[in-house]
Amino acid sequence: MLNTTLEFPPHMYHQYDFISPNDINEVNVNNKLFCTFSTFESLDSLVKELSLTYSILYKKMFVLHIKSKDEYAITYNIEKGNVNYIPSNTILVHRKKETNTLYTINALNDLIKKLNGGQLDKNFPIDWEHYNNCILLTQQGNLKQLNTKIFKIVEL
Repeated sequence: MLNTTLEFPPHMYHQYDFISPNDINEVNVNNKLFCTFSTFESLDSLVKELSLTYSILYKKMFVLHIKSKDEYAITYNIEKGNVNYIPSNTILVHRKKETNTLYTINALNDLIKKLNGGQLDKNFPIDWEHYNNCILLTQQGNLKQLNTKIFKIVEL
């Protein structure tokens, strides 16, 4: 388990729509990509704690700098059966490799509605080039695009 002594302000990223850690059993978390938000000051200790707590697939963690904020996002794949809970300040995301776009399902649905006149059509084509190097998520029910840049790749 994560060391609870890490110094995070309570609900430091409350503006993003997180899945509650209590809902872990409702979500299929086998081999999922997690994205944990951090401040610069907590970054190294959080990377260490995550790498000690979980068996990380591919032995890599990607640290992204969110350009418009003083925030960082650590992305990593968790091995099957290795998750008892979702760490705080963490969302489950999907990735579009060709454009380095991370997104939540809620954000994808909101994006489709925005681009398709308010209609949700799961077959609606998205031009992913418009979303290079970003995280698409929801913020209090609204679509939010956070532009990112790779800060570092952590080899475990």
